Amino acid sequence: MEELSADEIRRRRLARLAGGQTSQPSTPLSTPLTSPQRETPPGPLPVHPGTTPQPLPPVSSHSHGLNVHSGTPATSPMGATGVAYRSQSSEGVSSLSSSPSNSLETQSQSLSRSQSMDIDTATCEKSMSQVDVDSGIENMEVEDSDRREKRNLAEKETSANSDVSEEQALQLICKILRVSWKEQDRDVIYLPSLAAEFHQNPKDVYSDFKDLIGQILMEVLMMSTKSCVHNPFASLSATSQPIAAAKSPDHRLTLVQPSSQGSSPLAPCSGSFGASSLSSLGASGGAMSCDLASDRFTIEVCKETEMLNYLIERFDSVGMEERKAPKMCNHPSVSQLLSNIRSQCISHAALVLQGCLTQPRSPPQPSLLVPYMLCRNLPYGFIQELVRITHQEDEVFRQIFVPILHGLAIAAKECSFDSDNFKFPLMALAELCEIKFGKTHPICSLMSFLPLWCPKSLSPASGREVQRLSYMGAFFSLSVFAEDDTKVGDKYFSGPAITMENTRVVSQSLQHYLESARGDLFKIVHNVLLNGETRESALNYMAALVNRNIKKAQMQTDDKLVSTDGFMLNFLYVLQQLSMKIKLETVDPYYIFHPRCRLLVSPEETRLKATMEELKSWLAELHEDPTKFSEPKFPTECFFLTLHSHHLSILPGCRRYIRRLRAIRELNRTVEELKNSESQWKDSPLASRHREMLKRCKTQLKKLVRAKACADAGLLDENLLRRCLQFYSMVIQLILRMVDPAYPHMTLPLNPEIPKSFAALPEFYIEDVAEFLLFVVQYSPQVLYEPCVQDIVTFLVAFICSQNYIRNPYLIAKLVEVLFVTNPAVQPRTQRFSEMMENHPLSIKMLVPALMKFYTDVEHTGATSEFYDKFTIRYHISTIFKSLWQNIGHHNTFLEEFNSGKQFVRYINMLINDTTFLLDESLESLKRIHEVQEEMKCKEQWDLLPREQQQSRQSQLTQDERVSRSYLALATETVDMFHILTKQVQKPFLRPELGPRLAAMLNFNLQQLCGPKCRDLKVENPEKYGFEPKKLLDQLTDIYLQLDCARFAKAIADDQRSYSRELFEEVISKMKKAGIKSTIAIEKFKLLSEKVEEIVARNSQSEMDYSDAPDEFKDPLMDTLMTDPVILPSGNIMDRSIILRHLLNSPTDPFNRQPLNESMLESVPELKERIQSWMREKQGGRLI
Repeated sequence: MEELSADEIRRRRLARLAGGQTSQPSTPLSTPLTSPQRETPPGPLPVHPGTTPQPLPPVSSHSHGLNVHSGTPATSPMGATGVAYRSQSSEGVSSLSSSPSNSLETQSQSLSRSQSMDIDTATCEKSMSQVDVDSGIENMEVEDSDRREKRNLAEKETSANSDVSEEQALQLICKILRVSWKEQDRDVIYLPSLAAEFHQNPKDVYSDFKDLIGQILMEVLMMSTKSCVHNPFASLSATSQPIAAAKSPDHRLTLVQPSSQGSSPLAPCSGSFGASSLSSLGASGGAMSCDLASDRFTIEVCKETEMLNYLIERFDSVGMEERKAPKMCNHPSVSQLLSNIRSQCISHAALVLQGCLTQPRSPPQPSLLVPYMLCRNLPYGFIQELVRITHQEDEVFRQIFVPILHGLAIAAKECSFDSDNFKFPLMALAELCEIKFGKTHPICSLMSFLPLWCPKSLSPASGREVQRLSYMGAFFSLSVFAEDDTKVGDKYFSGPAITMENTRVVSQSLQHYLESARGDLFKIVHNVLLNGETRESALNYMAALVNRNIKKAQMQTDDKLVSTDGFMLNFLYVLQQLSMKIKLETVDPYYIFHPRCRLLVSPEETRLKATMEELKSWLAELHEDPTKFSEPKFPTECFFLTLHSHHLSILPGCRRYIRRLRAIRELNRTVEELKNSESQWKDSPLASRHREMLKRCKTQLKKLVRAKACADAGLLDENLLRRCLQFYSMVIQLILRMVDPAYPHMTLPLNPEIPKSFAALPEFYIEDVAEFLLFVVQYSPQVLYEPCVQDIVTFLVAFICSQNYIRNPYLIAKLVEVLFVTNPAVQPRTQRFSEMMENHPLSIKMLVPALMKFYTDVEHTGATSEFYDKFTIRYHISTIFKSLWQNIGHHNTFLEEFNSGKQFVRYINMLINDTTFLLDESLESLKRIHEVQEEMKCKEQWDLLPREQQQSRQSQLTQDERVSRSYLALATETVDMFHILTKQVQKPFLRPELGPRLAAMLNFNLQQLCGPKCRDLKVENPEKYGFEPKKLLDQLTDIYLQLDCARFAKAIADDQRSYSRELFEEVISKMKKAGIKSTIAIEKFKLLSEKVEEIVARNSQSEMDYSDAPDEFKDPLMDTLMTDPVILPSGNIMDRSIILRHLLNSPTDPFNRQPLNESMLESVPELKERIQSWMREKQGGRLI
């Protein structure tokens, strides 16, 4: 093999670089775009010696939408003829550049084209021809040892030529700027004015190179402005790739002729400017095609665009030169020269953007740079340099960058998650905001001074206004919810081929879209906050978003008046990220009472404990001494902004989700009912109306299901829910520290003196935690397995056991409901959470008595619906008790309560009341169901009934079925509790005020199940209603046997309303027939029956009629003879057993509703003696 010359080695190395194509796979959406600051900086391109070079394949102009004419400018994304080009690659890619892999490929190609040019045109042509001949074959001729030798020779050559003469500098300037003043050529721009000056006196043309560069650029630009026919850029051949959007081969920058003077260069096309990677999972089940011709960026034809293309290309050429000859470019004089070219390109670009060389653009029009930024195609450092040069001149900076910001906002408004175009405006703005000089972020400062940064409210719809009008509103408005953006649901969840698997995959991808967008939103806001002069503006804007959306917390609100759910959840993400590293020691819990608090908390807002009067008094006292307040710090403000944002974002979203599920269930039920009853209405005059209703219901159902699928993606996002849970854990820690500074080493009971700062907190601080937990447990229980759950368990136990700290009983009920829904019997996936609660050190001793107390206290809540609410609450407590009873650690606490007396007695009394009511109502509803079913069985008679009566009976049947299902579920739970408790303890059930009532309740229900009218309870499909008569009879008879004793037998015998010997005989017969009880148990029940009969016989012999007793001897409430009279504080006299029974239900005086307890009762021995004397006389008279 012959020895190669140094020139040959250099030429072949360049050819190898030109031939080494980097692969560029299509990038999935899940790959985050590289931050511009970390992308390839200017410098030498890395070459891997062992890589086999491959020639570049020819690019078909048809396949890329190209129509390259020889007369087009070298760099224009649209030539003089308005042709669409793909983007040039830049070195490293600027603030708004392509991915590293794409950059590397295009850099190598651009480098080969740029480096192959020599100083003069002839040499350039010769070099290009040599590259064409030798490209891609060097590895077949040269061994590795030869390659190393050639590289050494090349380095020596570069080193030897490191000194740059003036002539070489001029040649370098001409090469980079693609100009000539010596001769005209197709690859350069001929400058006649400069040529004339050089011809007259070359030495007087310029004072230094910087001056010369400025003259060259100005002459080129002025030629462009003055030339009406000849385009000065037409002499340049294309030397770089056409402009293209980063990473995606279907993003094309397309020329759009301005239709009018005010038309926007970002006018929306027929489609979005990014094809979605989710299309394959769309409505057609994978057969969806994307019309690439509609996915493009747009730009207008104008002289300014041609100038910008030229200046951007020249700026990029500097980087190419630096990569080609790094050692030479490191020479101080060359480095200074290249730096001058860069800065002059930027300075002239600034003049172009201001319209100084043509005419200023009208203010509403976005900047011509916006499409380049959306393509992420500007050379590395271009935007940073533009900011650096202009940011100190306020007017110039505003003229250039306000239109850019305006253009990005317009682009953001056109974006949607139905494609991946959403990321480009966000990334562009995020990267602009990251540019800083010293401690100043100029773009952040400019944004915060925009008139629409935080516009004032103009109407009652302040929440929707701030979303639509504020500058950041367009960026925060990206949403997957159907109510916010119908395109998402229409594209991904509307086809017949949608499956569960497709829906899951699409949801995950949409959630990744959201994470990507929200990450950029966080970068933007974070940089505005980091910028000292804009922090106050940022905090004011964030507070405005919260304060103007207060109505979102209402149960019923007009959505047109407030911001959308998607907007608020995006805002919430930003605040969550800002709050993530806040230390609670730095948070001031008094902030919401601070005179300078940014948040609006209405004085009418319900507080945890304080009444309105107490709150006003305490706040007046607090504000008397301003020194009590410390200056609000950022961690405090950020924490409370985040807390209130949860109240206005995630919680309203959860409530809307639940309402939608309820609507779907109701619509499904309506559709099923219409279908099932079609035979009845298809021939009626109302048939057409019913068919129209059925069609309308199906359409609405389809719409709701699609909206639910969108909400699943937006709301049931595990990352979102985990962040909320972690923040609520911080809230819990702050609240627990307020009530017990020793937290986490807290003890119960809490200090009886409630801290006023805690009492004055808004009630929703705790209520939101409970509501969020209820939602998570039902729809995403796996989220609960987080380290912060221990704080949540402590919080639940502490406040359930400290009911005096919370004024609203329904808030305590919500905390109890959390324990109920996490019970393994209700939600098996939260067993670990339930175990943590049951085994918590504070719950072992305190939880059972607290729940028992609340079971009785909930009898009177003060609400109009208290009678019905109490059944649900007690059902929850009974379920928790059954679970706690199975935990050996709670046994001792239960036994202590059983034997302690009053609290447990009140609990049993309520249990008797509930069982009596619930069983009575449920069995009565079953009787009505039986009656209608029997009527419907007799078809002839049923058909004779008028249609209105049939519909009325069917409507009544539906209502009774709903009532019976609900009441039977509650009744079953209370009977279960009776069954468990009577097995463990009997004494409290036999007290004078309880025993007779319990016996009467049991007798009545036995009569319902086994009496002469028991057949009225026979219904079709009893399991549909949860009716299990055998199990119920078994439990009731068990209770009899578990309480079997002389006192209880007497209580049974005294019940003259329901007890009879025939009833007990029928019960024994049914138990034998159905095999409900063992023979031994039946015999025991028979013995009890005999014992009761003996007592009945004795009673009948000694029965006396005391109805003629004087009024003063009778109880004023029950009108029965008193046996142990007591006087009340009000002066009224009652029988002790009757007033004690009343106090079990209500601790008040029945005559004046004043508080009353057993210790306030006083015996009246004189009256008692007179009554007993009268009774003896009565008995003596009977004997005579």
